[in-house]
Amino acid sequence: MRNHQKSILTKFYIVAAFMTLFFSAIIFKVIDIQYFQGDKYRKISKELTRKPFTIYANKGNIYAADGNLLATSMSKFTIRMDVMSVNGKIFDKKVKDLSKSLASLLGKSTNYFEKKLRKARKFKNRYLLIAKDIGYNDYVKMKQFPIFKLGVYKGGFIAEQKTVRANPIGKIAERTIGYHDTRGEAGIEGAFVEDLKGEDGLRWKQKIAKGQWKPINDVNEKEPIDGHDVITTLDVNIQDITHHALLRQLEYFEADHGCAVVMETATGEIKAISNLGRTSDGKYYEKRNYAVWESHEPGSTFKLASLMAALDDKVIDTSTVVDTEKGRIFIHGKRVEDSQKGGYGKISAARAFEVSSNVGIVKLIRKHYDDTPEKFIKHLKDYGLTEKIGFPIKGEGKPIFSYPGKPGWNKISLEWMSWGYGIAITPLQTLTLYNAVANNGVMVKPRFIRELRKENRVEKIFHKEIINPKIASAETIKILKKVLENVVVKGTANNIYSSSFSMAGKTGTAKKYVARHVNKKGDTISGRYSNKRYVASFAGFFPADIPKYSCIVVIHDPKKGKGYYGAIVAAPVFKEIAQKIYTSTPVKDDFVNKNFFSRKIQQQYASFNEKIKNNNETIPNVTGMPGMDAISILENFGLKVELKGIGKVKKQSLKKGTPIQKGATIILNLS
Repeated sequence: MRNHQKSILTKFYIVAAFMTLFFSAIIFKVIDIQYFQGDKYRKISKELTRKPFTIYANKGNIYAADGNLLATSMSKFTIRMDVMSVNGKIFDKKVKDLSKSLASLLGKSTNYFEKKLRKARKFKNRYLLIAKDIGYNDYVKMKQFPIFKLGVYKGGFIAEQKTVRANPIGKIAERTIGYHDTRGEAGIEGAFVEDLKGEDGLRWKQKIAKGQWKPINDVNEKEPIDGHDVITTLDVNIQDITHHALLRQLEYFEADHGCAVVMETATGEIKAISNLGRTSDGKYYEKRNYAVWESHEPGSTFKLASLMAALDDKVIDTSTVVDTEKGRIFIHGKRVEDSQKGGYGKISAARAFEVSSNVGIVKLIRKHYDDTPEKFIKHLKDYGLTEKIGFPIKGEGKPIFSYPGKPGWNKISLEWMSWGYGIAITPLQTLTLYNAVANNGVMVKPRFIRELRKENRVEKIFHKEIINPKIASAETIKILKKVLENVVVKGTANNIYSSSFSMAGKTGTAKKYVARHVNKKGDTISGRYSNKRYVASFAGFFPADIPKYSCIVVIHDPKKGKGYYGAIVAAPVFKEIAQKIYTSTPVKDDFVNKNFFSRKIQQQYASFNEKIKNNNETIPNVTGMPGMDAISILENFGLKVELKGIGKVKKQSLKKGTPIQKGATIILNLS
């Protein structure tokens, strides 16, 4: 008995000892946590209940020059439903009403949605897809639908938000506007991503019940800074004209792809740029920015550079005679031939250009530069053709040229270069050259951007850049403008001539080089120029006498059976663009073709100008003149004019011959 009590007591002491040690350990740990590691654990606790959330900055918008919105950010929502979170009685009572609401908004039948919801309920679906990529307004509507309006936990309404980039004008100029997303960077979006994206902010939030976070004020909070708005040079009206003119032609000729660009002559501002490629089902969309990216052999549009060099060096003039023989010659075994069988015989250099004689141009350049090809190449460098233009837009094509003494140069390189073969340049490079001629020899850099703005405040202006202030002499430029006009009047592009509207430009038709490849039969085909595949182009400016815009159209692989010459395929697009721009945009005095005025009106204006020039001391007789014309004359004399009535001047308060007193008022009675 005594031993048994001793045993129990011993066990009690052991347990008591362990309990003492246990509680001592707890007390020690509490003291350690509270006093020695308190800061550490308070920090951990805070991190578990409080954390920073990014406040994303609003991405800047992209605008056309006329104020139209080209790209903006907007919220899109994917709506799902946890059908199991809804009370069974409520679900059965309201599922039909919810289905009706969904049907009215999403377009499918009430029965379709009711079956879908009941099936999801049966299989206990907690993440049922209802709709994808709906807009904010539809999202707000859906939140108030039956069942959904009960919220996340009772109504099973799950909304997943994402921000997407939208183009309000649709697919037009899509490739130039570009993108910056999972696909990479392209166009204006990609070029100005740092300016557009802004600076994200920071906000601290505290964890509350059911995994939700509530914003709290904190000294570390940082407000987001919205991105810059980018104001482009594009004009939506001109862009629409250009897009549809190109599209119609591509569709008719079943071409592979093409581009068209319109540039303001004096400033280099790109007013429209369309790049369309064909899909397997025959539709067209903006596949690539061909105008910026695609270097290709230009063909006859390059003859402008050849003629410019020869004229500026004064080795020829427009009357220089060249023998095109019978339209075919051979140079070191390689054939050069004209499109007209039998050739053109002996013609002037100007005429050779107007009819696009390959033989004529090649013979002229060969005669004067065969011994000094470096001299010819230097001209091309001065014209800015051998180097990239240098756009902020990524992916600009690299020009391809061969040089004397360098790999790739051979005994026919010069001759082939003179008519646009053996080289490669982008459509925008060609356009820049033609625009320089239209701009009286001043070569300006094409540009897509006018300015960066923030909150309607201009932060950066992109000014006109001059590449070369004088690409050729004034005499040469004058000649070139005339021969380019004659191409349309009586040359290869006479099919687009209009007696009421002047245009100038050059056609281009180039065979495409097909690289060495293996055909469907498994045979290896060596590289050669194809007799089935062509590039049709036209580059020029309008109106011819006082150029306002330059334009280039390039179309690849038109269906040969329908036509492949630049005059037939590309030039009509140029004409449509030019005429529609001319008739649909505000007309300035310097944009009006002088030929539009009748001889009588011209004589009247000459008479008025003579009065202003020769008589500045006495009051002129303006009776019989239109009121507006009389105002112009009299105000030029320093008089104030008051009109009574409308029409022509019937009576004037100050008689003819009265000495003029600057600032005096003259009253005109009109009828």
